[in-house]
Amino acid sequence: MLRRLRRFQSDYFPRHQQRFQDLVAQGQHPKTLFIGCSDSRVVPYLLTGAGPGELFIVRNVGAFVPPYDGSYGLHGTMAAIEFAVLSLHVERIIVCGHSHCGAIRASYEGVPDEAVALKAWLELGREALLPVCPVPEALRRTEQRAVVLQLERLMAYPFVQREVEAGKLTLHGWHYVIEDGEIHVFDVEQGDFVPASLASNAGTGPYPHFVEHDGQILSV
Repeated sequence: MLRRLRRFQSDYFPRHQQRFQDLVAQGQHPKTLFIGCSDSRVVPYLLTGAGPGELFIVRNVGAFVPPYDGSYGLHGTMAAIEFAVLSLHVERIIVCGHSHCGAIRASYEGVPDEAVALKAWLELGREALLPVCPVPEALRRTEQRAVVLQLERLMAYPFVQREVEAGKLTLHGWHYVIEDGEIHVFDVEQGDFVPASLASNAGTGPYPHFVEHDGQILSV
């Protein structure tokens, strides 16, 4: 790790020094809040091609969004959403889930008794679970349902809803399929996740309530 730190300071930083100095002098003005899973295989800057100052990032187990009503107590994710929307005035919020998500699997299979905080945290994804055995197809579907659930929760934040309805903020649901190297974006009109290579949009909202019916996500 020390070698990598030294390489950043000696190799990367000199080539981009002016950019970092500008970000200090002018402050940060990211346009995007990226809410992603803590999984080490999800690398936001690689996926989006973004550079320093372009993404405001918050990551947690499962890429979950706590309810606005505070029923899960104070949390850094909620604070990050408030800061991004109210102070930084981001123009878009991305919720990015992914394939082979350990949080989703753990929601079905359980966690060690000592993982008290994790067990409570996983309750934030319980509404996305299906009444089936966690076979690969069910896990993939649950990962996608969990993304939509977080988008629903975001729309329950009054300041998020206000900005969305004013046309100043868009919401995006992504599901990153690690083994394919492709993002599937949630298309509201189609009510399903579409590979980015085939999608006509990046998955913009607003997002009303959705339910599962015959394998499809439909708006009510």
